[in-house]
Amino acid sequence: MNPSADPSEVDTASWRGQDLRLIPAAATAWLGTLSGLLGGWWITMLCGGAAAVLAIIAGVRAHRTASRWVAGLGALAVLGVLTAGPVALRIRAAEQDDLRAAAARGSDAIVRVVVTERPRPVRGAGYADRRAGTRLVVIAATVDAVVAEERAVDSDGRILLLAPAEGWTDLLPGQQVTASGRLAPAKGAELTVAVLSVRGPPSALGQAPWWQRAAETLRAGLRELCAVLPEEQAGLVPGLVVGDTSALAPRVEREFTDSGMSHLMAVSGGNVAIVCGSILLLLRALRIGPRTSAAVAAAGLAGFVVLAGPAPSVLRAGVMGAVGLLALALGRRGSALPALGLAVALLVVADPAMAADFGFALSVLATAGLVLLAPRWAEWLAGRGVPSGYAQGLAVPVAAFVMTAPVIAGMAGSVSLVSIVTNVLAAPVVAPATVFGVLATVIGPWWPSAGRSLVRLAEPEASWLITVARHGARAPGAVVEWPGGWWGGLLAACLLAVLLVVIRLRHARILLAIVLAGGLLVFVPVRVLAPTWPPASWSAVACDVGQGDAVVLATAEPGRAVLVDTGPEPGPVDDCLRRLGVDRVPLIVLSHLHADHIGGLESVFEGRSVGAVAVGPGRAPAWAWQQVAKETARRGIPLLELSIGQRLEWPGLSLDVLGPRYVTRRSVLEQDGTVINNGSVVLRAGTPAGRVLLTGDVELAAQADLLAEGIDLRAEILKVPHHGSRYTAPDFLNAVTPRAALVSVGAGNPYGHPNKSTLDNLAAVGASIARTDTDGDTAVVTDARGLALQRRGEPRGPPRS
Repeated sequence: MNPSADPSEVDTASWRGQDLRLIPAAATAWLGTLSGLLGGWWITMLCGGAAAVLAIIAGVRAHRTASRWVAGLGALAVLGVLTAGPVALRIRAAEQDDLRAAAARGSDAIVRVVVTERPRPVRGAGYADRRAGTRLVVIAATVDAVVAEERAVDSDGRILLLAPAEGWTDLLPGQQVTASGRLAPAKGAELTVAVLSVRGPPSALGQAPWWQRAAETLRAGLRELCAVLPEEQAGLVPGLVVGDTSALAPRVEREFTDSGMSHLMAVSGGNVAIVCGSILLLLRALRIGPRTSAAVAAAGLAGFVVLAGPAPSVLRAGVMGAVGLLALALGRRGSALPALGLAVALLVVADPAMAADFGFALSVLATAGLVLLAPRWAEWLAGRGVPSGYAQGLAVPVAAFVMTAPVIAGMAGSVSLVSIVTNVLAAPVVAPATVFGVLATVIGPWWPSAGRSLVRLAEPEASWLITVARHGARAPGAVVEWPGGWWGGLLAACLLAVLLVVIRLRHARILLAIVLAGGLLVFVPVRVLAPTWPPASWSAVACDVGQGDAVVLATAEPGRAVLVDTGPEPGPVDDCLRRLGVDRVPLIVLSHLHADHIGGLESVFEGRSVGAVAVGPGRAPAWAWQQVAKETARRGIPLLELSIGQRLEWPGLSLDVLGPRYVTRRSVLEQDGTVINNGSVVLRAGTPAGRVLLTGDVELAAQADLLAEGIDLRAEILKVPHHGSRYTAPDFLNAVTPRAALVSVGAGNPYGHPNKSTLDNLAAVGASIARTDTDGDTAVVTDARGLALQRRGEPRGPPRS
């Protein structure tokens, strides 16, 4: 390629030299099936039939002219017939399955099913006495028999089980099991005919096939080997190697998503390329012929697919890899695009539900980007003096981003602007981490010490990936909100198309560069060099940590603040403190030991000096107390108990302990959730902005006790008890008479917080209300006009309702 060629040549040239004959056939199978899943089986039949007829007519004309498209038109005719026939009939069978009617009525049912995929964990943040973690699993299965409404239902369709994690997590593909529960309709665009909310443990368990049992033994062995690593790395390595995220820390999972790196933990074409490529390189070094090499690599590929499990992305990657190896064995190099087309066609015909699977679409589009765009873009960069390795390292993530961005934008309702940079930084270590992990998985059962050594070799790579993801997620503007759904995806696709057209024109490129440079000069200084957050005179901040509490109280010393509660999970409170520039925390007060108040404790310690952790007299729930005691002891941080009447002071800040008074007359070991809430530590903070009353989750009984003691509860700012629940007495609010009320609450929470009557009562006493679910981090500040509330990203202004 001419080094001085115009960038517009990249897009056009990327199609040259590629065999496109299978693309119409693959597109017919995919789009025809997707149309049927969205609109009805008859659409699939019409699309397939029309494609077959057109292919036959065009094929006759092409045969007369000896066109090279004859084979492609033949494939199109075959795929058209398969789409109009078997695929359409399978969609029709799913649409008319008898189990759909029972699901629509919400009937109770007993089903005997065969598991088709490994259970997928559904993680949740902690709340009240429930620990954060996996409480439910989703299990894909096919129906063997159903009894609903006391009669047998004729069905052999697909079903999803929403089951408790306990007892259901360890099921394997191919295993038969009986479950009971309540049916619910499945969402559209799937072959799934019903969802069963399972009650109780599984029964009548059958045995999984031997190869699935062997694969699970190897996966469990890898998890055990990774126990020698730090917690975050130990959870990440199995995810990188075989897509096993069961032990992945929620914070790491969130950071990988925000930084655009979550695809690294889903087994796909990249893993297959690494595994097969390593085998082929080894065999090439041993001077083994291409056909034998392809056969050995195919055996390794089959083993890896079984090891990773039959998820859609794994099957697509496996079929793609198998077709590519077949091309290698036949001596047809450079046939990646036909291999992709054949893989798409085979998978959609074999499993029509894949046509509507977002993961399948992302995988196919990313692979297409690597085949069509990345090589030419890398060549274009190399022609301008960029070293070959760096050129490929840049071209690959950019090509994948361009191809997948519209789908991601529409699916997630957001776009990660740092994903290109993070993936460029991550790329060099993914392959060695995967190779070391696979070797440890295979060797570990026979030679544990060697397996542990290999896992330790993967630790630096895993640590680097976590570091990249963490810093990427923290970058200003790392994630940009975007319209969700089809319109959002189309808007992103149109924007990318406009950009590709613009870079074709030299003058337009210059104009685009000027606009981007101007934007950087305007927005970077505003957002980074002179940020609007935090406000200069903040006294207290209610952090947006989801459905939980975390309030930061400033001292007169910059960077030093007291923290009351830590939210439901690691990460959000750490982000809030980082945004506020807090690196010294003389005291962390845990108002009580419910999960949504202690879950983020661990992340507060990272990169900060902490003087002590203080609690009230409560020691329930027991697991939470043990967790706090263990974490503080491990870090050598004193664990203190606060007492009523105690006063704590720092420059510019004082804390008076007003409660709990309720718990002194009841057992501190009692496990009842209401008793634990009423045992919350109640503090009155003296700040330059006025008095702040911090109430934890006190409910009616504890509020009544405070009122009965005749304590002066007046405060300018109230941290509303229990996330604004209905258990807040009007008399209590009248006694406080706050000017501003901070409601720490999670968006879309299932508890009905904050309650409308509580908000109405706050408004009645004249309080301006700020909610973290709608306003984000909210600061209490003072200015020339006195007390004010400033929402993150908003200009400073008076309190608002």
